[in-house]
Amino acid sequence: MTEMSVAKAWDYAIGLIKVDGLEPTEDFKKYIELEKQGKATTQDLKKYLDKKYKAKGEADD
Repeated sequence: MTEMSVAKAWDYAIGLIKVDGLEPTEDFKKYIELEKQGKATTQDLKKYLDKKYKAKGEADD
């Protein structure tokens, strides 16, 4: 079994999102491109999204 590249995995994921009639935000697309280029990790994206969408008053992990 062969491994899927990061770029192909993201292309597949974006395709699944679009099937639902949705479009990723520009910020999300920028992070995807950074990960495809090896300049960011999925963990970086998770931290960014956690920070951006964390509810006010929610305790830090």
